[in-house]
Amino acid sequence: MPELSIASFLQLVVGLGLLNVWMVRAGSSTDYRGGESTTLREEFKAYGLPDFVFYAVGALKIGSALVLVAGLWVSVPVKPAAGIIALLMVGALAMHVKVGDPPMRSLPAAAMLLMTAGIVLLP
Repeated sequence: MPELSIASFLQLVVGLGLLNVWMVRAGSSTDYRGGESTTLREEFKAYGLPDFVFYAVGALKIGSALVLVAGLWVSVPVKPAAGIIALLMVGALAMHVKVGDPPMRSLPAAAMLLMTAGIVLLP
């Protein structure tokens, strides 16, 4: 197991968290889905986004999550992957505002944004 620094701990939390959301819980209802949606796909529709955005965002998040987790063992571009996720989280926060969600629904995106900023900024 690699040395567990704060940055590597954040990599693990963000990477596994995104894989959980996109590969395990995509069809599940949560208290944090935007609008009145019950699935991840419905959430993108609630935001008024076309289908291709769902697939593009999913590919970017899953790919970046895999880089973060793999980066614990092999040399891969972890900081750019975290930067991509951070930008996507800014977009997620904007979408929650767009549909008038209460601030509580934005907490996971805000937490992911802070953690990815930590990955990018920490040595």
